[in-house]
Amino acid sequence: MTRLSRSRARILAAVAVLAAVSAVVTLVVLRRDDFLGVVLAILVVLLAMIAGVAVDAARHQPPTGPATAAAPPQQATGGLHGIDAPTLETLDNPMMVAALRTRLRDR
Repeated sequence: MTRLSRSRARILAAVAVLAAVSAVVTLVVLRRDDFLGVVLAILVVLLAMIAGVAVDAARHQPPTGPATAAAPPQQATGGLHGIDAPTLETLDNPMMVAALRTRLRDR
């Protein structure tokens, strides 16, 4: 499965929102309460979900282009070679902690 680029995700979200709005308008104008009305209502929900996922994908994509700068190198500030306490707390597995210590020792 491929990831959506930021611009494609925005385009997909815009198209899904326009399709959902047109389906809602069709549903309201026709005032159908038979099988077609149910299908249109399900289509509206599906299109709204697609739009939401596309917006979320666009938000979580890193910005591209020349404006991105490299992060400055972090200084080691005590502890286990600059690794902070929350990171160490997430390493529950003793094997992972041992592998991390070995990797840092081999530097």
